[in-house]
Amino acid sequence: MNVLENLKYTKDHEWIRMEGEEAYIGITDYAQHELGDIVYVDIPSEVGTTLSQEEVFGSIEAVKTVSDLFMPVGGEVIAINEMIDGDPALINADPYGNGWIIKIKVTDISEVDSLLTPDQYKQLIGL
Repeated sequence: MNVLENLKYTKDHEWIRMEGEEAYIGITDYAQHELGDIVYVDIPSEVGTTLSQEEVFGSIEAVKTVSDLFMPVGGEVIAINEMIDGDPALINADPYGNGWIIKIKVTDISEVDSLLTPDQYKQLIGL
């Protein structure tokens, strides 16, 4: 399992990559591996929507199951990855790169401090 050092993680297996006050959000390599082949991603949140930390922002459907996606931190949705609309398997192939799900403008940067470090996430998944 790949756990990148430049990201923060949630106990629900989302990752966040901060770029100033903006952040990309996706699911971890561990999560995509556990889900199996991803066939559909539903993001009902639209650009301009503001969501709170831990609020559901969408769902991800694999062959065997559907899982909710939770906001690692609060923020305003500023982009939704349209590439995964046509090719949800991008999340399986490149969960930390082209498989990102949404981009947000973070509301409260201090919420990032409550997330798991790479070492804490490795411990959570047993690495």
